[in-house]
Amino acid sequence: MSDLEKIKQLRQSTGAGFKDCNNAIKESCGDLDKAVEILRVKGISKASKKMSRNAKEGVVALSGDHNKTSIIEVNCETDFVAKNEDFINFVKELSEINNSLNSDLEKLNKFVMKNNQTVKDNLVSMIAKIGEKITLGRVKTISHENSKNYFYLHTVVKDNLSKIAVIASISTQEKSEKIDVFGKQLSMHIAASKPMSINPDEIKQEILDKEQELITEELKNSGKPEDIAKKISSGKMSKFKEENSLMTQAWVMEPKKKVKNIIEDIGIKDLKVVDFYRIKIGD
Repeated sequence: MSDLEKIKQLRQSTGAGFKDCNNAIKESCGDLDKAVEILRVKGISKASKKMSRNAKEGVVALSGDHNKTSIIEVNCETDFVAKNEDFINFVKELSEINNSLNSDLEKLNKFVMKNNQTVKDNLVSMIAKIGEKITLGRVKTISHENSKNYFYLHTVVKDNLSKIAVIASISTQEKSEKIDVFGKQLSMHIAASKPMSINPDEIKQEILDKEQELITEELKNSGKPEDIAKKISSGKMSKFKEENSLMTQAWVMEPKKKVKNIIEDIGIKDLKVVDFYRIKIGD
C-alpha cells in the first residue's frame, strides 16, 4: 500500500486532515495502527488547548417516553458545528445513553458507545476532528410514579435536537385527551415563560437574596421614607415571586388567567404538576 493510500485510509478512519495524517504516517514509518495512536495523542493535546475557549452554542437533546424523559445539553463554539452531521449523530446516541443512565454524568463519560470507544474518548476525538471546544452541559431525567411526562422542543435543529427543551410531569388518575392537550400546552408555556419553581415558596433562597439586593440598591437613593421604601420593596419581591413561579404566572394562551386558574377550570381534583425542567442552550 502506498503512503497516499495509507493517508486516505487514515483520513477515513479518523476524520483527521490530510496534513496531520501525512505527518502521522511519516512518524509511524507507515504503520497504520501506530499512526492512529499518534493522531489520538495529538488530538488529546489539541483538545486540551481548545477547552479554554467559550462554548455557548450547541444543542439540547431529549430522549425517552411519557414515563421517563431525559434532557442533555451539548455545547460547542458555533452554530455551524451544532448542525454538523457528525456532531448531530454523536449527540443523538449520547442522548439515548443519557436516558438509560438516568443522567448520571460520571457513568455517562465511561460508557462505551457503538464504535467501542467511551463517551469521554469520543468527545476528545470530536474536538480534534471538528476543531472546536465541545462540552457536556446540564443533564436531567424526570420519572415519577403515577405521573405522565409531556415535552416540547423549540427551534428544532434535527429530530430530537433543539435550542430549547422542556419536560413537564403531571399527576392524575384520569386519562383523557383534555389532560394530554393541557400537558402539551403547559410544556409550551414553560418554554416561553421560564418559571423558576412550581410555587412561589419554592424559589431558591440565593435567587431571592440576589433580587432583594438589587431592589434595595435601586431604592437606596430614591429619597423615599424608610417605611414607604420597605412597602415598595415588599411589593416588588411579591411580584418577582409571582412572575417566576409556574402556578402564579399568567397563562401564555390566556394571559388574564394564571396557570393555577387553568388547572381549576379543567376541573379534575387530583390534577397536579409535580415537576418540570427547562433548558435553553447556553443559558
